[in-house]
Formats: sequence, structure tokens, C-alpha cells
Amino acid sequence: MKKLLFILIIILLNAVPCHAIKIGLQTAVMSASVGTSVKGTIIDANTNKTVCELDAMKGYEIKPYHNLMAIRYNDGKYYKIDSDNIVIKPLSTGFVSAKAKWYHGIIMIQNKNGKLTVINNLPLEEYIKGVVPAEMPSSWAYEAHKAQAIAARSYALANLGKRAQYGYDLKDTPEDQAYNGASAETASTNTAVNDTKGIVLTYNMKVINAYYSASAGGQTNTNSWGANLPYLRSVPSFDENIKKNGHGVGMSQHGANNLAKQGYNAYQILNYFYKDVKFARINPNSYN
Repeated sequence: MKKLLFILIIILLNAVPCHAIKIGLQTAVMSASVGTSVKGTIIDANTNKTVCELDAMKGYEIKPYHNLMAIRYNDGKYYKIDSDNIVIKPLSTGFVSAKAKWYHGIIMIQNKNGKLTVINNLPLEEYIKGVVPAEMPSSWAYEAHKAQAIAARSYALANLGKRAQYGYDLKDTPEDQAYNGASAETASTNTAVNDTKGIVLTYNMKVINAYYSASAGGQTNTNSWGANLPYLRSVPSFDENIKKNGHGVGMSQHGANNLAKQGYNAYQILNYFYKDVKFARINPNSYN
């Protein structure tokens, strides 16, 4: 396995534009606590008009009000917002807050049938920075973090629109990919994301659905939920001393870390867990 691998990096000229991804943070809730780290604003997404400004580092509560919304300020009173679709964003470089976490990008809140959907809309690479340390301990080997970044980026692009019925692409839970926003970021995991920027796994010139799980218990599975995905195979997972945790399909995260500690790099690790794949860098003109 330690033989020299030829890594083909190609540009996907016809890649789907992916400068932003929408991540569902909360669905069908009756209240959302929000804020900004610097002075911010709420915009009516239907008219693009400013609703109000937000003070830095202060919390606000948004609640559904019939088919519209209301906001609670520091005086404890609620004020009507004449919109069912709002955007919360910082007025300068900073973060937005929801679910007691900080996020890059903007927060979108929509009133759907009297309940709120809270969405984080942000650049893909900023999203991956919040996925890697949520999916894999930041203390793990650097090459494992790089493998995780490439797998997570591939999974995200292959599944854009998966949750379109709710108004976003993916959930922020392991049901899709664990995502804890900017609050989870570390210097080492951010470097792993930056060092693999735009790199994805492909099969027949298409980005693959790069399934992964915590551990496979010694052998990965080929079960791809009814689909015949030729890049998924059953291989020893290098995590035999760890109880199986997850579906066991694709890359074992514990296995990736064990291989990284043995000296394998991210590309060797991914070539091992996924069959006949190539590495591509998505077109920067349609990206961030």
C-alpha cells in the first residue's frame, strides 16, 4: 500500500457552482435565539429592505407571529416583523449566532406554517472548516484531517439539494454531516481544509457520495442503500480494536487516523477506502 501513488488533479470545468451551501440548523421550531459578533442587520429577504439593526454581542429572540415573525429586544417586548423570510448578517467582518454557536456567512430564518426554519448560508470551504473538527477529534493525525476534509467536501457537493423540501441542502447533524460552525474550528483542522481547498473525490468525472463512519469494526461494508456504487468496496478497516460505530460504509475515520499515524498520506488513505477514484479540484471560477 505504501507504493508511490499517482494523484491526478483535474479541473471540473462543468462543476455545479458551489460558492455557497445552505445548512439546516433548526427545523419547525417555535423560537430562535440569534445575534452577531459585530454590529449587524436584519433584512427582509422578500424585499431586500432593512428591518432593523442589531447591536454587537447581544442576544435577540425571533418567534413566529401568525404567518410573519416577531423579534424580542432587550426591553423584553416583542416587535412585529412584516416578513416570513429574513436574513441576519454582520455589517462588517464577523460572525452570526444561532443555537448558541458562532457561524460564518449569514443566518436565514423562514416562517413555514407557523414554525421557524433556521439556515446557515455560507461558502463551502467555511462549512468544511466547521465539519472536520465536528466529525473528527482535532487531536488526531493531520493527514487524517486532510482525508476527512476531502471526503466531507465530496459528500457535501454530491448531496447539494438533498434536503430541498426544507429549504436547505444538508442538516448539521450526523444524519448528513456533523457541523458545529466557526465555534468548532481549530488551527490544525483549518490548515487541513486550506491545504486541500477545492479537492474532491471523483468517479467517471463525477463527485462521489463519499460515505464515511466512525468505525467499521475491522471490515468496511459495501451496502450502499440499494444503489450500486462501484467506488464502494469492503476492505479491512484498520480499526479492528474499536467497536463498530456507524454504517461502516466507505472510509473508517478511526481507520484513517490509524493509517495516518503509520505514515500514509491523505490521498493514499482515500485511495485505499474508495475504489478507482480520482482526485479533482473543482473549478475556482464557480467556487467561493
